[in-house]
Amino acid sequence: MMQTEELELGIRIPRPLGHGPSRFIPEKEILQVGSEDAQMHALFADSFAALGRLDNITLVMVFHPQYLESFLKTQHYLLQMDGPLPLHYRHYIGIMAAARHQCSYLVNLHVNDFLHVGGDPKWLNGLENAPQKLQNLGELNKVLAHRPWLITKEHIEGLLKAEEHSWSLAELVHAVVLLTHYHSLASFTFGCGISPEIHCDGGHTFRPPSVSNYCICDITNGNHSVDEMQVNSAGNVSVSDSFFEVEALMEKMRQLQECRDEEEASQEEMASRFEIEKRESMFVFSSDDEEVTPARDVSRHFEDTSYGYKDFSRHGMHVPTFRVQDYCWEDHGYSLVNRLYPDVGQLIDEKFHIAYNLTYNTMAMHKDVDTSMLRRAIWNYIHCMFGIRYDDYDYGEINQLLDRSFKVYIKTVVCTPEKVTKRMYDSFWRQFKHSEKVHVNLLLIEARMQAELLYALRAITRYMT
Repeated sequence: MMQTEELELGIRIPRPLGHGPSRFIPEKEILQVGSEDAQMHALFADSFAALGRLDNITLVMVFHPQYLESFLKTQHYLLQMDGPLPLHYRHYIGIMAAARHQCSYLVNLHVNDFLHVGGDPKWLNGLENAPQKLQNLGELNKVLAHRPWLITKEHIEGLLKAEEHSWSLAELVHAVVLLTHYHSLASFTFGCGISPEIHCDGGHTFRPPSVSNYCICDITNGNHSVDEMQVNSAGNVSVSDSFFEVEALMEKMRQLQECRDEEEASQEEMASRFEIEKRESMFVFSSDDEEVTPARDVSRHFEDTSYGYKDFSRHGMHVPTFRVQDYCWEDHGYSLVNRLYPDVGQLIDEKFHIAYNLTYNTMAMHKDVDTSMLRRAIWNYIHCMFGIRYDDYDYGEINQLLDRSFKVYIKTVVCTPEKVTKRMYDSFWRQFKHSEKVHVNLLLIEARMQAELLYALRAITRYMT
């Protein structure tokens, strides 16, 4: 009856595109999570109350409720609680950060939020229409997103001493935390194949269902239709082969643990292994690595779209190694953030710890496994790509534990997330559960956020001293 009335009135009803919150994970697997779980219902209620929606990121993070709770609490504080920046600035900075990776999913969410809190629609026509103070943040946004090792105290000084357009130290720390949060969240969005929200561009269509089921935005990103999910895009690898991969990985972990117990490499050898791994990480890239042309609606929010991730030593450029012993989050970054933006250092610290220590002691079909060695290898590999070195870690372990397809996925998600494809997601850890792959993404985004924060906060500390 209702449908007939709509047809008579000539109303066109939009049809959802895609199936579920993620293009990479079957919807039924996500919906099974937490359906009977009281903690989940409470989390969803809190999220809905805070945001007025249950977005697809939340629905995918639900695999890991302990992390999700910390994430939602931190994000709510950054966007809505008392802080140095006005609400519309916070959402605009989120738009600027997400736009660096052409992440239209996050841009669309924050455009809606920006307008909802009274932001000026004219600012959405491009960064040049925003106040000079926000325009001045554009350079830091760019360097932080793609080459954070280049940030200097001069960048900081330029923002703090811009006469009537100056930032206060507290405002700048709030802005830096927002930028790093949304650069990392763009990594999660692409890394887990998050689908557009139904109320946003790309989340619905007025077209009739087509034969191929293709959505143009999916094709340009190399993420093809949901029907293609049924095809084994990891190159028709047999179940027994991928089973063998899990066994081989567990055997390597056992051997490395035995070697650790038997002998310890010299400091010189450890330093050398780090430099080798850092140099090798430059040459890890996907075979289907092609340029992604930014869509006009997103790219207008930032200038210099050609400025992207560049490896350290290409073209003879050398970047000094950042030693965690000299400046680390626990001893330096945490207290600086907490001093200038109270409580936020604590919230971020909790989120880092939950992501780093989260374990269910499982690996694919195996239970009662200590995965700490593997988690540490993933975290330290990401920091290694950013030039960050832990003196007490043997970087020789990384090559033993992370195979090439996994390294390609990690580097793409962390450095150029807009280039992630379903094939990359499918081709690493083929016997592991989707929840384990989402867990990997939590490690990736928190390690990335910490790396960016370390470079930015070190520059602020140098400016202050």
